[in-house]
Amino acid sequence: MKKSQIYFPLFLGIAVALGIGLGYMMHSGESSDGLLMASNANKRKLNKLIDIIDQRYVDDVNTDSIVDITVNGILSNLDPHSVYISNDEMEDVADQMRGDFVGIGIRFFVNQDTISVLNVLEGGPSKKAGIKGGDKILYADGKPLFGLNAVSTDILKGEDGSKVTLGVLRPGDSDVQQVSVVRGSVPINSIEAAYMLNDDLGYVKVNRFAESTEEEFNDAIDDLIEQGAQRLTVDLRDNPGGVLSAAIAMADEFLPRKKLILFQKDRNNVRKDSYATSDGDFEDKPVYILINENSASASEVVAGALQDNDVGTIVGRRSFGKGLVQQEIKLGDGSAVRLTVSRYYTPTGRSIQRPYDNGNEDYFKEYIDRYNNGELEDAANIEVNDSLKRTTPAGKIVYGGGGIIPDVFVPSADGYVLQTLEYFARTGFADQFTNRYLQGDGINLRNMSEKEFMETYSVPELVMEDFIQYAQLYNTSISLPGYRDEISTIIKSSLAEQLFDTEAKIKILNQQDRMIQKVLELNK
Repeated sequence: MKKSQIYFPLFLGIAVALGIGLGYMMHSGESSDGLLMASNANKRKLNKLIDIIDQRYVDDVNTDSIVDITVNGILSNLDPHSVYISNDEMEDVADQMRGDFVGIGIRFFVNQDTISVLNVLEGGPSKKAGIKGGDKILYADGKPLFGLNAVSTDILKGEDGSKVTLGVLRPGDSDVQQVSVVRGSVPINSIEAAYMLNDDLGYVKVNRFAESTEEEFNDAIDDLIEQGAQRLTVDLRDNPGGVLSAAIAMADEFLPRKKLILFQKDRNNVRKDSYATSDGDFEDKPVYILINENSASASEVVAGALQDNDVGTIVGRRSFGKGLVQQEIKLGDGSAVRLTVSRYYTPTGRSIQRPYDNGNEDYFKEYIDRYNNGELEDAANIEVNDSLKRTTPAGKIVYGGGGIIPDVFVPSADGYVLQTLEYFARTGFADQFTNRYLQGDGINLRNMSEKEFMETYSVPELVMEDFIQYAQLYNTSISLPGYRDEISTIIKSSLAEQLFDTEAKIKILNQQDRMIQKVLELNK
């Protein structure tokens, strides 16, 4: 069987992650009104065609959808990262870039026509109102949210400061409780975890680069320094990027004043340089940057800036390879395009953008090629182009043309089953399984403190066996005797996130994480 077939479930998950992640594309932080430009003749042709269809086509046609398709078709012929954002999508995209949204602040899924809360978001209205993971929301302002006559979950949305009364059924209860929630600003946190790995080594997990990331990151660093951090691990794995200014600010934390962070060149070859200031808290302290094949865009800006300035250690696997900068241009009807307006280069002058001459499909298939050629298992299999070789001030050889190659390579999990389990842990595959467990046999876990849970809770054997049945829908090779520790970790980490927060989940996952273990070895 071919490797590409063996790894299909993993590829599918990666494709989904990238489809979502690359929607946060790196941009310059600028926004201006404008329209897609073409020659006058071509513009007239397009307008005439749309008018003819609108006036003469035999059936009613939604010309708005035709315009959307046309715009997407134009952009798909430019590069893989120039994208169209419809007016329906703009609000969600803007929320992600800004780093907050207005709502009640829950993650949920619909199970048998009923909303089940996976967890509540830190700092959000539902957290303040006392809603917990495992709760079922049956009513909103008296209107049912279940069964065939269920009202759309849009009723949970509303204006900042507006109130909604939720009918909540708690696990183990027979009566529905009325819980009043005042809708408000809910942070979409860039920092998922910040804690000490040991007495002097801090750890920060960053999941995106938004407008709020700089402040979040600085607060996390300050807290870790107060706890004694003299060294730092910044985890940028699976981080698809985002706002360029946030990446520049993060790199600035580690680089001395006047060190080049990156430079950009537009279509006219006009160069714009970005330099470090003297404000960094970790300029003279060891730092480890964790990257993998899903680290893209702004994540690569940070890794490339430090690597090219001989600062810190890049640990992991070769990053995605996105070296294009997008600018958001509004189209006047609530929609916008994110148009590639420049390329960025690391301080040594390398572009880490992967080639896309053969079209978008081939561009994303290159991702599968990395699995087939074995580069995720052995750094010797990473293909490099000697013509794109650069040398850092300290004499280290680095390469452009397809991502950041780490200073210290850490292979992916060994074999199909372990890679699948690693994917399950990373993506929240177990969330629905553990949510149902919390509503049944695991109900008493809701009374545990976080400290007690983290230190004493052990996943029962029967629960692990049930999970295997659940997981075998996706992988028939998983069995308890061979993978007990991995399965237990997946279940316990998912429970921790629903009972406490995402940081608790990451702490559990990191206990067996290969890259974390490598950093601890390097830190001795």
